[in-house]
Amino acid sequence: MLSFVEISCGSPPLIESTEQVWNSNSTPGSTVLYFCIDGFYYNGGHNASICDENGQWTPPTLSCQEILCGDPPILPHTGQVWNGSSTPGSTLTYYCKTGFYHNERNNMSVCTVNGYWTKADISCKEVDCGEPLPIPHSVMLWDKFSTVGSQVVYQCNPGYVNVGGGNVSVCTASGEWQEASLRCQEINCGEPVFKAHAKMLWDGMSHIASVVFYQCEEGYRTRSLRNYSVCGESGLWEDIDLWCEEISCGPPLTLPHTNLLWDRSSTPGSVVIYECMDGFYQESGNNISSCSLSGEWGKVSVKCKAKCGPVPFIANSEVVWQNRSVVVHRCVVGYHSWRGNNVSVCGSSGAWQKATLTCIETKPPINHLFMFNENCLHWKAEKYEEDTEVYKVTYTGSRDYQKSFHDKRKHFLSSKADQLELCLNLLPVTNYSISITATLARFTASITTNTSLPVPLAPVIYYREYETPLPTLRLRRSPSTLDPISLYQVFVLPVEEIMMFDCSSPVSLDSSSKMKSPAKYITAQFDVQHVGTDMNFTVGDGFLYGGIYNTPLQGGNNYYIILRAVSQWRTALESNCVLWAKVRGTSYVLKVSSLAATALVGLLAVVLLGMYSFTWYYTYFIICPVNVM
Repeated sequence: MLSFVEISCGSPPLIESTEQVWNSNSTPGSTVLYFCIDGFYYNGGHNASICDENGQWTPPTLSCQEILCGDPPILPHTGQVWNGSSTPGSTLTYYCKTGFYHNERNNMSVCTVNGYWTKADISCKEVDCGEPLPIPHSVMLWDKFSTVGSQVVYQCNPGYVNVGGGNVSVCTASGEWQEASLRCQEINCGEPVFKAHAKMLWDGMSHIASVVFYQCEEGYRTRSLRNYSVCGESGLWEDIDLWCEEISCGPPLTLPHTNLLWDRSSTPGSVVIYECMDGFYQESGNNISSCSLSGEWGKVSVKCKAKCGPVPFIANSEVVWQNRSVVVHRCVVGYHSWRGNNVSVCGSSGAWQKATLTCIETKPPINHLFMFNENCLHWKAEKYEEDTEVYKVTYTGSRDYQKSFHDKRKHFLSSKADQLELCLNLLPVTNYSISITATLARFTASITTNTSLPVPLAPVIYYREYETPLPTLRLRRSPSTLDPISLYQVFVLPVEEIMMFDCSSPVSLDSSSKMKSPAKYITAQFDVQHVGTDMNFTVGDGFLYGGIYNTPLQGGNNYYIILRAVSQWRTALESNCVLWAKVRGTSYVLKVSSLAATALVGLLAVVLLGMYSFTWYYTYFIICPVNVM
């Protein structure tokens, strides 16, 4: 028995980004149609599939492409608020950039199903703040621009000062100038400065250039070079160092062998009375002194005579204390005790037993300090002969032409001598400040000195004699601290019967000056600080060196090449010259001409010899043949 099975194609195939139109029938001959879904468009191919007799759906070839609007258009003076999506329905919002404002039109664009953005007709106009507002008593510094970010600076007029805040106003995005907080107020110095014990002579005006004068009260005197103050542009009265000092006569003069009857007052009108000490009597003179307005005590002439006779005299001393029988001495200011006792005693015989005190002059521990031979110090030591003093010598050097230079060193010296010398290794062209400290006496003396400019060292040169118009010369040098003020100059001198070159001539240093001999000239100049350890230089290569044209050498002439090392600082100049090379002058053209002339003479000799031989042969063998027997 035959059985039949119904053919069925099953579910039709799925295609990405499509939807199906199908009646759910899968028997042969059934058809399913495919259509692109929303957001996609037809991009070619067959959009139908048919169930065939084999139970298979025919393959559809439909292709659907996603609809994209791409990047939205850029509008002038705008920014965009956009999430980056460009599928249909995506939106984009435009906004005006800083400095521009929205002129009330549509600012939104939408991606359509047709694949383009809708047009946004937003219009952004530039913000203009207009002319800034003036501020009283001020001037505006403004470039006439009033767009966003533009600035105007206000300055108070002369005689006025800013008592507010900022003086800058900026045009904002709102179209208005940001208000400056500047406030100009007329300068007023107020009340003049009070000076103790002084009266002010003043008209009450406190504006700029107003003047107040000061006058000390009675009983006081001025201690200043100026007695007036002027109101300045800062709004302050000038600070002057005027002060009124009370007139004082100071302590009254102390007279030998007297006591003072005094209330410790030293103002004008004060009085002091002198009376003789016990053991002395007033022999003569006035014993009253008054303080005057000039600040001096009146002269007194009282003389007190000791009953044991005058107090013994000891050179450079004064009496500290005494009574009828004892006198205590001490050295006066500027002197010190060397040896001996300081007490004189009035003996029973009425004669003084004199103190043996010796006072010698007190001098600084370091005295008579001076420099010699530029590098050496000399000083005298004031001390007890047996003492050993330790000296610390500190010296610091700087250079005006080399700000980075700094030379600081120390040296210690221990000696008992009273005359000392110390030589230091000071560097040339340097300003030195030297201090010597006597460490035990705790005393320091200082001196300054400036070292001189030495003759510069010439570099190591490699002397040669050349026969080329372009000789290349060599040198080797070592760096020096004088490099910043040093030059190398190359001179070309013709070789004459008598040749003289003044190496120290300052005229040679100026490349623009004309030399006495027109044949002698500078051909190059180098700043030494730009020259390396080794240098090669070709004379006559036609280039500029230090602004000087390296003139080619003339053929047929002999030259000496001289290198001059120059150091110069201010008016001081030192130089050193070395002979670098000699150039012989036979030129290439002359050599070729000489060789050609020699060859020509030789050729003529050969021709003449040939002609003579031919003539001889013709005469003796052809014209006059010889008969041979």
